[in-house]
Amino acid sequence: MRGACVHTARLALDIALPTLCVACREPVHGEGVCAECWSKLSFIAPPYCPRLGIPFVYDPGPDLLSMEAIANPPAYGRARAAVRYDDVARTLVHALKYQDRTDLAPAMARWMARAGRELLDEADALVPVPLHWRRGWSRRYNQSGALARVIERQTGVKLKSEALRRIRPTEQQIGLSRTDRASNVQGAFKVVPDRKADIEGRRVVLIDDVLTSGATVDACARALLRAKAARVDVLVFARVVDTHKAPI
Repeated sequence: MRGACVHTARLALDIALPTLCVACREPVHGEGVCAECWSKLSFIAPPYCPRLGIPFVYDPGPDLLSMEAIANPPAYGRARAAVRYDDVARTLVHALKYQDRTDLAPAMARWMARAGRELLDEADALVPVPLHWRRGWSRRYNQSGALARVIERQTGVKLKSEALRRIRPTEQQIGLSRTDRASNVQGAFKVVPDRKADIEGRRVVLIDDVLTSGATVDACARALLRAKAARVDVLVFARVVDTHKAPI
């Protein structure tokens, strides 16, 4: 009897509040995005650069790095992203970051966990890219932290949200050149002394929403490695893929 009542209540709720597409807000059956928005999401799958996660046009063979990974190797070990940063992905990221749409985090984090399974299987700790406290105050929450909390629940990898701090405010990275992006975040992150035990000797997966030039996650990785992290990998929801520079 109780089960029947619960089922009836859920059915009534579904009728009153139909599930909406997380991108366009049109009614959709089940969770996630509608068929039209799903078809527009560019999920990243092998073959890709084993270091940077940049998708290859064709499979060049095992362990072959992209030219970018060879020319500009990052401080972190590996990077993985769920999707390319295209129109639908941008809508999801901006809604999560600027419009208080924390309800998007579960679906986005689920896709991230799938894309970064090999990183998460080896991880000891999750660390979100931190906001400076002033920006955190104005936004009320850290979108990277929201994603990381869901991934913690999904995978069991422990979240160390207070280990890494942004110790000085930085300009928005949007519109800056690659060189300026790197200069903007240089020395901006630090593992606080009373949290070094959370990092030392641990395999850390750094969580962020978007990877563009990689300057921010690289600066974070350097700070974590200075605190003697055993390894730092990066997992993001979306990454910018420059088709003009993509491996061919």
